[in-house]
Amino acid sequence: MKDSTVQYEQDGCLEMTKTKENIKSRYGYFFIKRIFDFISALSLFIIISPIFLIIAIAIKVDSKGPVFFKHMRVGKNRKPLPTYKFRTMVTNAEELLKTLTPEQKKEYEENFKLENDPRITKIGKILRKTSLDELPQLLNIIIGNMSVVGPRPVVQKELEKFGDQVDKLLSVTPGLTGYWQANGRSNTTYEERVAMELYYVDHCSIWLDIKIIFQTIGAVIRKEGAK
Repeated sequence: MKDSTVQYEQDGCLEMTKTKENIKSRYGYFFIKRIFDFISALSLFIIISPIFLIIAIAIKVDSKGPVFFKHMRVGKNRKPLPTYKFRTMVTNAEELLKTLTPEQKKEYEENFKLENDPRITKIGKILRKTSLDELPQLLNIIIGNMSVVGPRPVVQKELEKFGDQVDKLLSVTPGLTGYWQANGRSNTTYEERVAMELYYVDHCSIWLDIKIIFQTIGAVIRKEGAK
């Protein structure tokens, strides 16, 4: 009896040791990730600032309205997350939602997007196709409420799609790109997106992040999944 008790205690200590090692490893990963996020986002922001200016001028020439668009999303631990983008829609986009056909309304309610969205401007279509509309989120990364890699931030209503896995999704910082972005994006169903976002949360690591960054670069060059 004594031997079995000792064995049990040893096994318990081993499990606790492994858990502590995993926690330390995870903290180390997030620490390195934050340093990489800040340095890479700040450097890229400085380098491509002339592109920001060109895009800003193109948006103002193409349609009336502000250059940037701030959209409220849900961030890590359910904190409100104002995400920044270049404006790609007309200023009365919300009003146009009311004029959608029943088929379009159904599509929008299911996927939170439209295949042929009448609200998007001419320049907006180009920005979305090339993913340039998301460049202002470099500011979010510099601030620290977004990361280079992570699940894409969602609006409050989208959380319903994640069911009882919502807390898992919101346990990590959302990203500019992620596993879903690099593996299909708009070419996937929302259910597939949910599975991919949660897969990343369960398996996130430095090497997976590096892989996703290179996959994203390839997808952008090939213009895969962006609409």
